[in-house]
Amino acid sequence: MGGTGFIGAVLSPYLDEAGYDITVADACWFGNELPSHIKLIKTDLFDLKQEDLKGFDTVIFLAGLSNDPMAEFSPKSNFILNTALPAYVGFIAREAGVKKLIYACSCSVYGYTLNKTYTEEDPAICNYPYGVSKLQGEKSLLALAEENFNVISIRQGTVCGFSPRMRLDLAMNTMFKNAVQNHKITLSNHRIWRPILGLHDLCQAYHKALEFNAEGGHVFNISSFNTTVGQLADSVVEFVKNKMNIDVQIEDQNRQDYRNYKVSTDKAFELLNYKAQQNDLDIISDLYDHLDQFSDFTNEKFYNIEVFKKLVEQKALIA
Repeated sequence: MGGTGFIGAVLSPYLDEAGYDITVADACWFGNELPSHIKLIKTDLFDLKQEDLKGFDTVIFLAGLSNDPMAEFSPKSNFILNTALPAYVGFIAREAGVKKLIYACSCSVYGYTLNKTYTEEDPAICNYPYGVSKLQGEKSLLALAEENFNVISIRQGTVCGFSPRMRLDLAMNTMFKNAVQNHKITLSNHRIWRPILGLHDLCQAYHKALEFNAEGGHVFNISSFNTTVGQLADSVVEFVKNKMNIDVQIEDQNRQDYRNYKVSTDKAFELLNYKAQQNDLDIISDLYDHLDQFSDFTNEKFYNIEVFKKLVEQKALIA
């Protein structure tokens, strides 16, 4: 569910090629870039009924609002789609006999932390709408877990890289775009920590979660690596200089950020056999190799908040 978005447009074909029988249910806010042979049900997910999920072994929930700007633009939609919707889908899935639900949560649930690498056992405390809603969505699904209905929550790092349904509002993607377009990267604070997650590593993690058969509810941090945004910017600047002969300036505004966290993936390694493979150069190279497919940096479709606002203006959504 939500399988035509930035993540779904990569994960759905990946799982299809791995031999899974994939059906995608999505409202298609951002269009549909899936291969034509993948089955698609275009629908508001709240319109799904229990009988629609009968016969499926697993539901992967990728839907909802995907970042802070969208959540802050419409806190109401944020809590409906990130808290109520996963609870509803989880309930009808369990009643329909689905055996497993994998939920796309976020490491943003950790909020602002001090200099510590957080595990799944550490407190998740956040004070802003997006992080709160994702944590509540996770809790609602874990409460539904039982012997014959397993729930796996994937707390994703900041996902970056190229997708056929491209986004230019994600950490490394934004830095790369600004470096190429403006020859300048502006940081709110270079010291802030983030766990970064490449799309290849993300697909590996979901594949491992599909094969994980332990009963009940489970939470896993998934990232490729932890880094500061300053270190990320340095990597982008060096890459763009070497590959494109563009000199890029970094401006650091030294603002106080309300998100600062780095995470451990030891649990995912031990139980899922998840092994991160991507580094910063891999992700930047992926963006560079596909630049011709998103070089119109002004296109609104590459920015989730712009698409969301337009849907609200057109009354396709009530915010």
